[in-house]
Amino acid sequence: MTRVFGHYVSLEMTLLCVIELLLSFLLIYATLVFGGLELGAPGLTAAAADLAAGLAFTIGAMAVTIGLYRPEICRERRRLLVNAAVTGVLAFPAVLLVSEALHVSLSQEYVLWLANVLVAWMLGLFAVRALFGLVMRQNVFTRRVLVIGEGARAAQIRSAINTRLGPAAAAELHEPLSLEVLKRNRISAVVVTSEARPSMPTDALLRCKLSGVRILDEARFSEQQLGYISLDDIAPEWMVFADGFHASAVQDGIRRLNDILISLGVLLFTLPLMLAIALLIKLDSPGPVLYRQERVGLHGRVFTLFKFRSMRVDAEAGGRPRWAAQNDPRITRIGAFIRATRIDELPQLLNVLRGEMSFVGPRPERPHFVDQLAPIIPFYEHRASVKPGITGWAQVNYPYGASVEDARAKLSYDLYYVKNRSLFLDLLILVATVRVILFQEGAR
Repeated sequence: MTRVFGHYVSLEMTLLCVIELLLSFLLIYATLVFGGLELGAPGLTAAAADLAAGLAFTIGAMAVTIGLYRPEICRERRRLLVNAAVTGVLAFPAVLLVSEALHVSLSQEYVLWLANVLVAWMLGLFAVRALFGLVMRQNVFTRRVLVIGEGARAAQIRSAINTRLGPAAAAELHEPLSLEVLKRNRISAVVVTSEARPSMPTDALLRCKLSGVRILDEARFSEQQLGYISLDDIAPEWMVFADGFHASAVQDGIRRLNDILISLGVLLFTLPLMLAIALLIKLDSPGPVLYRQERVGLHGRVFTLFKFRSMRVDAEAGGRPRWAAQNDPRITRIGAFIRATRIDELPQLLNVLRGEMSFVGPRPERPHFVDQLAPIIPFYEHRASVKPGITGWAQVNYPYGASVEDARAKLSYDLYYVKNRSLFLDLLILVATVRVILFQEGAR
């Protein structure tokens, strides 16, 4: 992992993205130059290069949006096939728009050629991923990580290394730790668990660190490699001295301007859809179209959140707040659809315009649940140090939460966002939100 604008990204997945982007460009450029396709513009070679770059970038951006560069996708062939097919389908209208922007005549021949290019791109993608998998099985790029410690926490870290970290594998040593032993076993990093720290070989670890071996504790491993901050591994003093957890006035100003511009744009673009949804809600069940609910915002201030109503009006008979359950019987027919597609959250754009929310941030929680969770989950109140968001790092990495355990897990991701917040991370979250909506990840 390497840090880019405060966020940790996988070098292997970045390299794979660059390689496939370059191959896409070469594929499109070669078919343009040697395929005899008329572009309707003088200077075939220069026009072909511009068009190839534009189309390759568009296809690559769509692949990133759909999530083709997540480590778990590289391991699961079925998900790779589905995601690649969705990428091809969604990329088709996008490359048509790019072609028109580059003043290319959208003839029948050209449209057919674009369809063939996307099919060839998918076949090439599978070939590259097959080669990538073969190289990984030969352990050419595999990063071996040594975990020092025993017990449940050490087992969790070893499992995460083997299942969630790209080309990485948990290693074991059966001899005393030394730099020579780590080099002989091709170990690039060492994670020291909390239970092992009292008896860890400090001098040997220091020599290894000074020689280039990465030495991590549990908190840094979770943050850098897994994208969350484990509540079991940190204390208040860790948060005081850790990097991050600070606000940039310039970035906050840019973020607010973006919120206003994007909210206005999305509201205008989706206005016909929202009017249709409002009509369907009225026809589907009695009650108001909009659902108003108190939520906790920045610094604990309570505000009124707007959503399309997706449950019956008597969903909380007796006045006792309840989390939504899987296949919740309180959800209406149209409510099930708008919750799965996240359309129910479109009225929150009004909250963004009013400055009560941002596009990206922790999910705004109800005061009842905040009062319930804050005393039993450490650091829970710190998620309110930034504006709540329509989408967020926890929302795109963890399914809908409906228990104290879920709230604790989601807080780990929220704290990562609060610590490493940047415009770059906001962009990554917005891109990932498209994937979450398309595949209905975590909807309830």
